[in-house]
Amino acid sequence: MTETASGQTPRQLAEAFYEAFAARDAKAMGALYADDAQFEDPVFGKLDAAKVRFMWRLLLGRATDLAVSYEVMEATDTTARVAWTAGYTFGQTGRPVVNRVVGTLTFRDGLIVDHVDRFSFWAWARQALGLPGLLLGWTPFLQGQVSAKARKTIGL
Repeated sequence: MTETASGQTPRQLAEAFYEAFAARDAKAMGALYADDAQFEDPVFGKLDAAKVRFMWRLLLGRATDLAVSYEVMEATDTTARVAWTAGYTFGQTGRPVVNRVVGTLTFRDGLIVDHVDRFSFWAWARQALGLPGLLLGWTPFLQGQVSAKARKTIGL
């Protein structure tokens, strides 16, 4: 596997990112994004590098019982695909959540330039929101409501 300009392979860079995540080190996570990086997930939607750095600072700053585990499933010369799990208490409802996510990270010159996280919004909503999530978590309406509130917290 080819090393990047940083001297690390995409697998090593992904491991560094998720180790920082597990340690709740938003600064180290943010430093791994290129200034022109893009991020996307089902809750926050598409974010630029500044917004994703702020999102991680906000989320990790609020986390009281976050537990993160991960496995790099595959890596190429420019990408890494990572299965990761976050267990935490959702602050708005006090409900426990175990979110299973697959992240795809694309690297250039030793930095993340594209980061896409995919997970079942319905599975997340059932846990985080209880009955409303169970009944409406599959609908674009509830996902839109949750996304709008999440994006508002980071100034979008």
